[in-house]
Amino acid sequence: MGNGLVLYEERDRVAILTINRPQAMNALNTDINLRLIELLLEAERDPAIKVAVLTGAGGKAFIAGGDIKEMLGMDAMQARGYALNAKRVIDTIWNLGKPVIAAINGVCLGGGIEYAMACDLRTAAETAKFALPEINIGIMPGSAGTQRLPRLIGMAKAKEFCFTGSMFDAKLALELGLLNHVYPAESLMEETLALAGKIASKSGPSLRLIKAAMNRGTETDLETASLFEIDCFGLCFSTQEQQDGMRAFVEKGRK
Repeated sequence: MGNGLVLYEERDRVAILTINRPQAMNALNTDINLRLIELLLEAERDPAIKVAVLTGAGGKAFIAGGDIKEMLGMDAMQARGYALNAKRVIDTIWNLGKPVIAAINGVCLGGGIEYAMACDLRTAAETAKFALPEINIGIMPGSAGTQRLPRLIGMAKAKEFCFTGSMFDAKLALELGLLNHVYPAESLMEETLALAGKIASKSGPSLRLIKAAMNRGTETDLETASLFEIDCFGLCFSTQEQQDGMRAFVEKGRK
């Protein structure tokens, strides 16, 4: 389904997925969701890809939420199905065996924040704006916004943003811990790709296991999470990267 709604580019072990609906501020619809899943899984399967970057086309918006025109007229069960389709995208990002970075280059509303929060890291342009505005049209976040935002920035501020629908800027998002880095708009992709390149230079199996350990660890008790980490640590010793890395370290120390 190469409908052009999501562009895919490979660059130096990094897959760049660009939501390409700038005329609608990259608002999400069913076709975009299906294509995102397809391309994320393509990046997952490609051994040459180590990191994925998700961004938006046009320079004005990362993702301006869901497509209200598509949702208008839905009944309760249809709306639930729509939210479940979005959850499939979020689950794909979250469970992808490779790090995913959201490069937020403009307006990031509703589903935009929810998709970004499923990513492992988030960078943003200084001009980016954020909101969970669903309350303003009589609905609520439906793609884990009420669940992931408190985990990232704390319950009090998350409730404030969900209750009021208020907009906030990249500076505050960085201070609250929603973002990893903020850059001038003109250098956002350059800096994000530099970060992606640094990560892509590391061991692929280790990246996969670190992501799995951290993601699963946040969803269980410390004892269970620690034992799972130990299992992941042990698995590292079955990889060529571990053998090469440790051998190079020891040999360097002998010089």
